[in-house]
Amino acid sequence: MVVAGLCVAYSVFHLLVMNVYPLETWAYRLSHVGGGLFLGFLLFGATSMSGSSAEKARSPLSLGLLALAGAGILYGAVAVAAIWINGRAMGNALPPAWAMSTFGIPLVLGSALAVLHGWFFPQRDRRQFAIADILLAVAAVVATAYLIFFARQLQLRAGMPMALPGDMWAAVTGVILIIELTRRLAGMALVIIAGVFVAYAFLGPWLPGIFEHRGYDAKRFFSYIYTDNGILGAPIAISSTYIILFVIFAAFLQTTRVGEYFVNLAFAAAGHKRGGPAKVAIFASGLMGMINGTSAGNVVATGSLTIPMMKKVGYKPQTAASVEAAASTGGQIMPPIMGAGAFIMAEITGISYMAIVSAAIIPAALYFISVYFMIDLAAQKANLKGLPRDQLPKFGVLVRQIYLLTPIIVLISALFAGYSVIRCGTLAMMTAAVVSWLTPHKMGPKQLFHALDNGARMVLQLVAVCATAGIIVGVIALTGIGSRFSTVLLTLADQSQLLALFFAMVVSIVLGMGMPTTAAYAVAASVIAPGVVNLGVEPLIAHLFIFYFAVMSAITPPVALAAYAGSALAGSDPVKTSVESFKIGLAAFVVPYMFFYSPAMLLQGSWIEIIHIAITAVIGVYLLSCAVQGWLVRHANTAVRVLVLVAGLFMIAGGWSTDAIGLGVATLLVVYQRRNAATNAAS
Repeated sequence: MVVAGLCVAYSVFHLLVMNVYPLETWAYRLSHVGGGLFLGFLLFGATSMSGSSAEKARSPLSLGLLALAGAGILYGAVAVAAIWINGRAMGNALPPAWAMSTFGIPLVLGSALAVLHGWFFPQRDRRQFAIADILLAVAAVVATAYLIFFARQLQLRAGMPMALPGDMWAAVTGVILIIELTRRLAGMALVIIAGVFVAYAFLGPWLPGIFEHRGYDAKRFFSYIYTDNGILGAPIAISSTYIILFVIFAAFLQTTRVGEYFVNLAFAAAGHKRGGPAKVAIFASGLMGMINGTSAGNVVATGSLTIPMMKKVGYKPQTAASVEAAASTGGQIMPPIMGAGAFIMAEITGISYMAIVSAAIIPAALYFISVYFMIDLAAQKANLKGLPRDQLPKFGVLVRQIYLLTPIIVLISALFAGYSVIRCGTLAMMTAAVVSWLTPHKMGPKQLFHALDNGARMVLQLVAVCATAGIIVGVIALTGIGSRFSTVLLTLADQSQLLALFFAMVVSIVLGMGMPTTAAYAVAASVIAPGVVNLGVEPLIAHLFIFYFAVMSAITPPVALAAYAGSALAGSDPVKTSVESFKIGLAAFVVPYMFFYSPAMLLQGSWIEIIHIAITAVIGVYLLSCAVQGWLVRHANTAVRVLVLVAGLFMIAGGWSTDAIGLGVATLLVVYQRRNAATNAAS
């Protein structure tokens, strides 16, 4: 209950600062990161726990490590407390010299030893907190308190020769804690990438070619990295505002059961159709995924309902998991929220939020249409039926509860009315609470407490990965490797925009493997977007292109986080599930190339051009889906599949002549397939 109360306080703090009592930017972001670290270490252990066996007697080495870690961290806590008391309570301008000169090394060493203790002597007993984790939580508070106290001075001296050793030691502690929490919550992929970038900042003078730089000393590097050029930069700016706001909103929808209405409505509308539960997964996951900031999290949230339903009507476990993974991943590109992607893009590019959301409408629709085609064609091949109507929610009953969609309607209406995104999200959250009073699941004090608690817990992974992404972005900014990498990209592409975009696709997918969408896009946008833009590609097209493939990385083998989450729910093989989810989303991999060739797809052009490209793009992704599934009217042989693929690719460019060729080939193939079907039926 104490930890739950702390989680609620964390959520309430953010809501109050965003809506009622604004706080200085650095202090707010530091509180966001420090609070996330504090709760993260209390809630998530150093290793996954199996069973609830009692803790064995500690070895002398374990006790020694704990004693040293505790001594270092607690001494740092006393010293930083003295700095605060001396400055705030006693009003002295100069902090105590002994505290400033001695707190850093014990704090860093204590934190490092506590991390090592968690690795080598993990807590096995679920019934109590690990002492090392409590020490790490204290270290997070101490480092954050120092940085907040000197926030105004750090804005001037961080990364400069006049930075103090204490600035460096507090930042080093923060970086150690961020990396360790990211390892616990998001795995090793992002940790390894961040480690490579940190090493690069120091090894630059000994590296060849474009990787060479003059190098940086530890004081300059670490004091720089904990500024708004690094950890406190764009990813954490978004995490501390839009992401936490909409994650809490999602927690409100779950607690009040309003979110379940979206799923039930989809089941009532499409559950009886061919392959119905899979089609339900598309709509339900799309609606929930745009609010949820992570593809894997959305799989877990909606897949717990849709995956068993799909298995019930005959889908293989891996197919059920891969359908849910593909649908949940698409939620990240669904306006108006786009899983926080639109907010980060607006922050990085300076393009207005509404312009980004509007441009993303047709590409997002095409993605879900392509997944729908894939599922429908697969259901035709396997002759899968829908669920009986008596096992589905009654559509007539649900229509009478249409008022449960009010939170989403309020959100979209407020956005288009010109209110700020924070105000819109807050209004939608309040609406969800009020609407729940019309249902059996009314939101009272207990439910409100639970929603705020759950919201804080759900956001911790994103806080950790956004902070780690900030480390990478900070190294890129400090060393200039991003601009040099872009120069190499331009040279390799040899002024070819298409080749540059292909490289951008590869980089985005590789970075996204093992990283949440927000972190993958933030890093890819820093490394590769400048080069693509310099080749003449419009910033909006370049960034949407990169973001789209950063999202698709969640279903791209060999590391496909959304597919792995689905396989855990379905009890299927993770590798086979990732391959099949990639196959289901494959047609969507051409959508970014479509809007590169035809900007009208991003609503840039006349209405005739926009309607033309929308219609031909739908036909194109249908033909590509037919080629992938091997089904056009009836089973398609290899030759037909190749020709259907060619016809679909002709629809990508968006020109009248290429569209005519594609449609002509497709029409001939449909006629051929129908004749074969009729001949086989007659014989």
